[in-house]
Amino acid sequence: MSEVTLRPGTPDDAATVADIWHEGWHCAHPGHVPDGLTERRTLAAFHDRAAQRVADTTLAQVDGEVAGFIMVVGDEVEQVYVASTHQGLGVASVLLAEAERQVAAAGHRVAWLAVVTGNGRARAFYEKHGWVDVAALPYEVVALGERFVSPCRRYEKQVTGSP
Repeated sequence: MSEVTLRPGTPDDAATVADIWHEGWHCAHPGHVPDGLTERRTLAAFHDRAAQRVADTTLAQVDGEVAGFIMVVGDEVEQVYVASTHQGLGVASVLLAEAERQVAAAGHRVAWLAVVTGNGRARAFYEKHGWVDVAALPYEVVALGERFVSPCRRYEKQVTGSP
């Protein structure tokens, strides 16, 4: 694989982030989230969300192309997505390590993230990287004005300090 470089997201990246996010979300979530949520996760909705989240976004690039992104807020790793053309090449591992670094740099000892219970691929990936499933987490989301509660698992990882 070519070298993965990281950089902060910019407003010019929002459309690319939205496209990756939309594709990845729709590969991993249908059938695992409440009825109605999948239909409300439209491409336009992801474009709106990505534009609002530029400040929280870090991009991974491979050969000048956006290969994936993370969004980190406080101690939460909110999003980790890799473009389908770059999956299986180590990009996700680089992004996850960066997310952990950002949480630690913000002064938190433990990072956390939510994974939809039925997303076995993501759960296995996080566990492979030392994340621990600590509890059920009813994760609240609002999509096109409607509130949903998705069945998730809360994963945590110590990122700094001693246990």
